[in-house]
Amino acid sequence: MATIAPFLSSLVSSFIFILVLTSTTNASSFPFKEATITDLQLAFKQNQLTSTQLVEFYIREIRRLNSVLNGVIEINPDAIYQAKRADYQRKVKASGSLVGLHGIPILLKDNIATKDKLNTTLNTTAGSLALFRSVVPRDAGVVIKLRKAGAVILGKASMTEWAAFRSSFMPNGFSARGGQGKNPYVLSADTCGSSSGSAISVAANLVAVSLGTETDGSILCPSNANSIVGIKPTIGLTSRAGVVPISPRQDTVGPMCRTVSDAVYVLDAIVGTDYNDGATRGASQYIPYGGYKQFLKVYGLKGKRLGVVRNPFLSSSSKAESRAFENHLQTLRRGGAYIVDNLKIANINTILNADASGELAALLAEFKISINSYLKNLVTSRVRSLVDVIAFNQKFADLEKIEEFGQDLFIAAEGTNGIGKIERAARENLAKLSKDGFEKVMRENKLDALVTSGAGISPVLAIGGFPGINVPAGYDYRGAPFGINFGGLKGSEPKLIQIAYGFEQATKIRKPPAFKP
Repeated sequence: MATIAPFLSSLVSSFIFILVLTSTTNASSFPFKEATITDLQLAFKQNQLTSTQLVEFYIREIRRLNSVLNGVIEINPDAIYQAKRADYQRKVKASGSLVGLHGIPILLKDNIATKDKLNTTLNTTAGSLALFRSVVPRDAGVVIKLRKAGAVILGKASMTEWAAFRSSFMPNGFSARGGQGKNPYVLSADTCGSSSGSAISVAANLVAVSLGTETDGSILCPSNANSIVGIKPTIGLTSRAGVVPISPRQDTVGPMCRTVSDAVYVLDAIVGTDYNDGATRGASQYIPYGGYKQFLKVYGLKGKRLGVVRNPFLSSSSKAESRAFENHLQTLRRGGAYIVDNLKIANINTILNADASGELAALLAEFKISINSYLKNLVTSRVRSLVDVIAFNQKFADLEKIEEFGQDLFIAAEGTNGIGKIERAARENLAKLSKDGFEKVMRENKLDALVTSGAGISPVLAIGGFPGINVPAGYDYRGAPFGINFGGLKGSEPKLIQIAYGFEQATKIRKPPAFKP
């Protein structure tokens, strides 16, 4: 066990850093909790708040709540420096010229690479001890864009280890580095999806905005379970370069925030071409001139055609969700939307079954290829291949809880041998299921979006690379949240934003968490 000592000592050091850090400025009377980007920027402009005070507030909140929630895995040692730099820039620039994300702290899911100039100690580990203290070659593409926008990288959010692709039996929100993440509304409720820490932290006001990643459900599902807004962008709209991968065919990076407008501000900052990710060149055609903020319209529902697929999405919902969904359909109608009800997606049960659809077969082979390439390109790392990671987990089985959760997906992925006959057939089947299912329903009914209760639609959107937005929709008898999801065809983010914003402004359902046991 002596060889694991560096892991533990550094983990303790990170924890001590959080505990001992205290405010160096006077406490502000600013109402931090539930503050939006617009609120924060206005406070900056009116000299009611500095970025440094904001970062210090969030660090104090992390110190106070993270031992219960496990939403944050690590604080960036450079966060205060970045905040002070933003404050200085605000003083020397013309009034009002620094807006958007400038000076706004943001948490990144722990699979999004960061390489700070002052410090290389902010880890990128996908929640795994195997990647602890590895060194990435550069910032992830989306992080480069965030820095350009002036955002402060506050730290890394916890996540389901290896984006839930290590084991079929790993609980949502668990990682060896971060422990078990907890839902801030009802601590015993599911956090859902691998971007759990991003959702937990935003919901609990440990930060205003965050980034998550999704291969199948990992933005939409935790957003749904933690009463926040999550945007899963069209594949390639945001760069995946520097993100610990599963599949270039399905991986995407998106914002996770408390409001639609905040999520759109973040989306505007991170979309665009990145020469390190070829998919961004083709997807850049979808980015509207003037960005996505122009689609934040209160009357965005007017004239939209929205489809409803009740079976199996609504049939699997709780009574509270079902009742809320019916009420929300009326809200959508009152907002001027036309509802096309009782639609069917061809082969929906096959699509929702990763084995039957071929999704799992394709992902296993794609993961092995992608992760081996990612690990090989790290500057320093104790693991250089999937084989190395499997061996590491076995060597430190107690810390990685191998006996409890195993690593069956890793082992199955290692057993693949590139994209062969089986994998090509799986990919072809997924494309056919998308074309004959979701795409056909959307085009034949001339829909702007498909509306579903909860995040059960995520496999439908995942296999075709389609976008989706989750918006808070209500709470069950325990106080556990649920959402409503709007999904569309590739590049339909402008319409989805109009619909989601129109719904949000008509309902304003989200409330702060109660931390019920």
